[in-house]
Parts: sequence; C-alpha cells; structure tokens
Amino acid sequence: MIGPARRPGLRLRGVGALLAGLVVAGAIGCGGGEESPPPESGREGSEGRPSETDADRKRIRVGLVFDVGGKGDRSFNDSAYEGLTRAERDFSIQISDFEPGQDADREVGLRKLAARGYDVVIGVGFLFTEAIRAVARDHPEVRFVLVDGVIEDLPNVASLVFREHEGSFLVGALAALASDTGVLGFVGGMDVPLIHKFEAGYAAGARHVRPGVEVLVGYAGVRPEAFADPVRGKEIALSQIGRGADVIFHASGVTGLGVIEAAKDRGKLAIGVDSNQNHVAPGSVLTSMIKRVDNAIYREIEAAVQGESRGGLVELGLAEEGVGFSLDEHNRHLLSAAMLERVGALRDSIVAGTIAVPHTTGRR
Repeated sequence: MIGPARRPGLRLRGVGALLAGLVVAGAIGCGGGEESPPPESGREGSEGRPSETDADRKRIRVGLVFDVGGKGDRSFNDSAYEGLTRAERDFSIQISDFEPGQDADREVGLRKLAARGYDVVIGVGFLFTEAIRAVARDHPEVRFVLVDGVIEDLPNVASLVFREHEGSFLVGALAALASDTGVLGFVGGMDVPLIHKFEAGYAAGARHVRPGVEVLVGYAGVRPEAFADPVRGKEIALSQIGRGADVIFHASGVTGLGVIEAAKDRGKLAIGVDSNQNHVAPGSVLTSMIKRVDNAIYREIEAAVQGESRGGLVELGLAEEGVGFSLDEHNRHLLSAAMLERVGALRDSIVAGTIAVPHTTGRR
C-alpha cells in the first residue's frame, strides 16, 4: 500500500518553498453544521471544552473544515483528515475539525477557527475558494490552506492543486486493458471543470491503449450534493453496466460508494478515487486513482511547525508523486505484470513530457 517516503521537487509559485515531496501508494473532490465553536482534540474540561496549560497555548493549532460528504467518506475528506491526524501524531499539535451543513457554514467554520486564534486553517475543496478569500483578508495573521482552489493574491493562502488528469490517464489505461467488453464507464459527482479533468484523463488513457474503446459518461448533478448521493451513483453505474460497461471509474466522493456497490453486485469492476478504496470491495475494485491530499496537507502543517512563512500555488502531478494509482493485496491479482509494465511506461512518458494528457473534455 503506502510506499516509503521519497522527496521529489514540487512546482511552487509564491512565498517560500514547499518541503520535500509526497509519499505515494503503490505505483501511485472529490453533515450537520455546528452553532458552537468546534471542539479541539485533547482533554475535556468540566464544561466539555478542553483544558489548556501553558504548554498547550504554545503549540501550533490547526483547524480543518470538511468538504461535502464530511469525515468518513473513505475518499477525499478522509484523505485530508489522515494528513491532519498524522501531523498531530508527529508534531504534537492541537487540532480541530468542522463539518459544514450548508454552503454558508463553510465560511462560518473558517471564521470560528480564525477568530479563536488557530495558526493554520484548512478548507478542503474548491467550494471553499470564495469563503477563504473573504476570511483570509480579515485575518492576515492566520495561514490558510485551500485544497483544489486557487487564490494567488493573498500571501497568507497556500493553494494546493493537483493534475488529476495525469493519474486518471493511468487508471483509464488499466481499465481498457482489463475490460472484456470494450465499454467503460465514468461517474462524476458535480458537473464542474475540476471533475472534467478526471473524465478527460480517464478517457484519453483508455483510448491510448485501446483506440476503439467506448466510454460512457454520467454525472450525479450540478450542485455540491452530487458528491454525497450514493443512491444516484449506483443508479448511474447500473445504467452503464446495462449498456455493456464492465469497468467504471468514479470521481464523486460518497456518491462513488454506490458505484462500487453496483460493480460488486453485478460482478463488474469499479475504480476508486482520492483515497485507496481497494478495500471497500476487495476483488471488485480494479484500482484507485490516488490523490495525495493527505501528504500535501501534512507538508503545509510541517512548514508551519518549523516556522516557514509561505503562501502561493503548489501544483502536484505524477512527477511530484501527488497522483497515481494504488496497488495492494486487495487488487494485485487483478493487475497482470504486463498491465503494470505498460502503465509504468506510460507514467514515465507523461513525466518526461512525451505524452500530453488533456485536462478538458472538449464538450464544455
């Protein structure tokens, strides 16, 4: 599963320099709001709030606001949370998390954390872009981290973006090589440019290794709730299976759990996203397109702990080992040595620049 740490260079624009690279998996966006301030991890005081010592007050405090689907989605949000909790273990920081219930709660959560003096505040997902822009202007003393969005005009915001189309190209190639029918499926969550990158890369990778392959495409909706509707995900997947698809890639958060369930029920293969989802249905998940949000967040927290001052844009793709695919005991038997060798060569070609992976579908 998770391989040893490696330290490739990162493409960075802005203040300072990102610490060394990302860990990859194998070969290696996508609840209820709170009215009271979010609780911190740690000891609980007599009034249900953590008690603080002088040592506590000197520790770096990091708060994270989840995206649609929240903690426990086994995908995008859980990857972010893993980065936060790993940093807590390694650096003895204080952490807090907040699950927004409505769109406006995103800014509410950010403001509560900033107002309480958190040193680092993280918004997980492109839906946080405007909320972080507003709150970061009001709190220049706080370091903000935006995942999947870009704010380059505020020095206290680090924007973490990924070349998802590159990792999707690889799993698209694997899907085409594994397919018996020559028909593949793609299920997106919210119909937005970010998810189009997954679709574009997937279709390009499939057609690169199997030019005649057909790729069926469906989206769960045009609102954020499209990332949290597993019933709809299963409906789309079953429709694609009915049209001949035998491998289906989802980029849809919690919605994708329905896609995986449909594949398992019908004896087909699914491809997970963001986190390693091979274990969700062992034998029914061909692989997962890994997006290392966990390591990206961890490195931002590490920089804060070490006193680095930086903002700006950090872009992570195959070369930086920020995306890729998972290989473990749950799917190793599904991927032959020839398949892995072929896809390894494709990865090298993308990193070398001899294969240019499209990031748009051309339809929109």
